[in-house]
Amino acid sequence: MSDMMISTEPATGNQIWRGKVGNVDRAMERALSAKTGWARESTARRMELVRRFANEVLKHADPFAELIARETGKPLWEARTEVEAVKNKVEISITAFAERTGQKKLDSALQGSAGLRHKPHGVMAVLGPYNFPAHLPNGHIVPALIAGNVVVFKPSEKTPAVGEFLTKLFHEAGIPEDVVQCVHGGADIGKALVAHPSIDGLLFTGSAPAGIAINKKLAGDPSKIVALEMGGNNPIVMLETPKIEDAAVTIIQSAFTTAGQRCTAARRLIVPDSFYDQIVPAVKTLAERLLVDEPFADPQPFMGTVIDNQAADLLVESREALLERGGEDILAMTRPNADLPFLTPGIIDVTAIADRPDVELFGPLLQVIRVADFDSAIAEANSTRYGLSASLIGGDPMDFERFWAEIRAGIVNWNKPTNGASSAAPFGGIGLSGNHRPAAFYAADYCAYPVASTETDQPRASIGIGLKDTSQPVRKSKDAHK
Repeated sequence: MSDMMISTEPATGNQIWRGKVGNVDRAMERALSAKTGWARESTARRMELVRRFANEVLKHADPFAELIARETGKPLWEARTEVEAVKNKVEISITAFAERTGQKKLDSALQGSAGLRHKPHGVMAVLGPYNFPAHLPNGHIVPALIAGNVVVFKPSEKTPAVGEFLTKLFHEAGIPEDVVQCVHGGADIGKALVAHPSIDGLLFTGSAPAGIAINKKLAGDPSKIVALEMGGNNPIVMLETPKIEDAAVTIIQSAFTTAGQRCTAARRLIVPDSFYDQIVPAVKTLAERLLVDEPFADPQPFMGTVIDNQAADLLVESREALLERGGEDILAMTRPNADLPFLTPGIIDVTAIADRPDVELFGPLLQVIRVADFDSAIAEANSTRYGLSASLIGGDPMDFERFWAEIRAGIVNWNKPTNGASSAAPFGGIGLSGNHRPAAFYAADYCAYPVASTETDQPRASIGIGLKDTSQPVRKSKDAHK
């Protein structure tokens, strides 16, 4: 096996980066040597350094965004929003740490005081995805550093250049190189990190099969913290609304932003028969207008490529399989250039498919399902092993109250896209979408563990019951002189 890796631009096929596969054992040695010193740094010092990192991101915002656009194929405007999210994550994480894992004094029934503090886990392995190769791993790394952990980060093998750039910005901010390391490689390097006995935690964003494999591997060692974010088969439930155009825009944003390569992207549009003929043609008309082009095109495109030809091939095959099983094209997903992974938005009616595949089709393909009424719509929305994100469009407050109560998802929106999530809130799901360790604002929870204590400056103790009375003479037994 070659020890070299190459990354190419999906929009052109040109080489963008070349580097060596990492050495997990060496990285872990360095991490172990650094973890005590970093944990002993004051929290204020660690926060100061991650704020310097935010300044480095701002200083390098333009080349950072250009690199993200080139290596992922996403439009430049969207890459810029990702860089902004990387910068903003710092202050959000500092606030979250103070709110969720800070120090406090507790009431004590004894003399002295009682307290609550948090300790870092130690060495955290972070496995990053390719769709947001800077923002999503950064959402693990920054909270982990603030809490006092050291990080070994493996970027997706499809976006190593962005991962390396992100890591260097931490170093340029003054965070020691052994405290944040970037280890390149494919699945074998990821498996080696997961299996390494020296990791204290594993923070993962990616597919459900990979996340399940990680969970199984670490299930026998409860000492390791594991946070999994694994995507979704997310539904939009449509009810009647006079705002047809706005509803169509919301559906388009949900299904096709980032070429559908968001874990929160809408995969299923569930529509009552009575409203089908109003909303579906509007969504189709708008989808036909979406510009699909290379990241730096003028005018700017709405969508770029999917990540690579392998992903494009899989999506094309998945669409054909749905058609063979009874699906009907509303808008055919096409591939303008067989050599490059550009795909146009696709919409397919899958109502007639009896056993619809419960899989995450990670790309610009929206499935439409007709239902009889709201009851059927909720049942259909919950007909999935995933549970990340769901949106209700239309209806009234009573409808949304019911939808919120009955839908199985970690993000439940009303008249907003499925991929509309606040960084000031927890981000995660249930079922195959996660393991109840939400990220974003709640990432602080899995980056440190609580330690309770009772304290006094000198030992003061007594036993008030159950001791022999030594103030009375000891009575001898009658048989003592026999």
